[in-house]
Amino acid sequence: MKSERAGRFETQKAGYNAFIPKPLPPEGLDVDEGLQLLLSKADSTLARLDGVTYILPNPDLFVAMYIKKEALLSSQIEGTQASLQGVLEFEANMKPKEDINEVIEVINYIKAMDHGIEKLQFSRISIELLNEIHRFLIKVSRGTHKQPGRIRDVQNWIGPPGGTIFDAVYIPPPPGIVMETMRDLEKFILASDKLPSLIKIALIHAQFETIHPYLDGNGRMGRLLITYYLCWKGILSRPLLYLSIYLKKNRDEYYKLLNRVRYEGDWESWIEFFLKGIIEVSNNSIETAKDIILLKNNLVEKLLRHNIGGVYAVKLIDVLFDNPVITVKQVAECIGTSRQTANLLVKKFEENDILVEITGKKSFKQYMFVDYVSIIQKGTQM
Repeated sequence: MKSERAGRFETQKAGYNAFIPKPLPPEGLDVDEGLQLLLSKADSTLARLDGVTYILPNPDLFVAMYIKKEALLSSQIEGTQASLQGVLEFEANMKPKEDINEVIEVINYIKAMDHGIEKLQFSRISIELLNEIHRFLIKVSRGTHKQPGRIRDVQNWIGPPGGTIFDAVYIPPPPGIVMETMRDLEKFILASDKLPSLIKIALIHAQFETIHPYLDGNGRMGRLLITYYLCWKGILSRPLLYLSIYLKKNRDEYYKLLNRVRYEGDWESWIEFFLKGIIEVSNNSIETAKDIILLKNNLVEKLLRHNIGGVYAVKLIDVLFDNPVITVKQVAECIGTSRQTANLLVKKFEENDILVEITGKKSFKQYMFVDYVSIIQKGTQM
């Protein structure tokens, strides 16, 4: 059953129907008892996630690795074929086995996330800031020719690869009104209202994806926007919540519910799905943080039990959480010892399955902190 609650489809001169969204918030939003219970649970699990960073050995390093995971997952949703190992190898100045252009797309996402979080410490979410972040996201990648940092001035659509606009499953607003709809969205983002923040960002994300304001990178930008909003509003002290793993796992349901908003005006089902994602991802992230704390404690105990390396070995454990792909030379520099001592220490770590050599070379070897990488990469395997 078609409804114009979220907007209307309007026939364009070329004969296709493009969607014209209504400004947020939706009329008559029904936050019933079920949604209220979900909202309360989502708020509490998100608060627990934010609190867990205070007991991590180094929360900033955890966040940095989690951003890599999010960048990978968000890019995979769009079809990028890259792995966490490939990203770590690239950052360690190794040549990844994967397509370098696909790895660069993930690296661009990391840079975009970092840039946006830094800017939001002293500025607000705006169209200008989103354009700035979009430039980081698709520069020096396959989207470079698709107007990086610019609101689109041509029609786009969502449909099967190789299809025409008449095969589309959804056609966003025509270019002539895209800026107007984005200004409406910006106004809603900045408005002081009584809407709970998690419901508000659910509406914002869906509206952004409905507008599809760029020629490329809309999915990734929309997912970035969730984390930006939660950090900007002070709900998260660090950028730790990423829904890409949930959206990847439930991709068909995600797209179906977004289209139900557009065609049927069913905002409530979308909000329910979104809040369930907040709960699931927050709980999973808390468990990941606990696994990392346990891993570090177990490794320190292992070093002491086997009398491995003394103070330098404990230092190296800390270094590995920051540099999970590393060389003997880097070990020596990071822990402040000789190359010979670093080489002996790395060998002991390799013998005890803490480090694994990943190049297969006799010289210029690179080692990976496999247990840590395994914890982080859960859910990223194709």
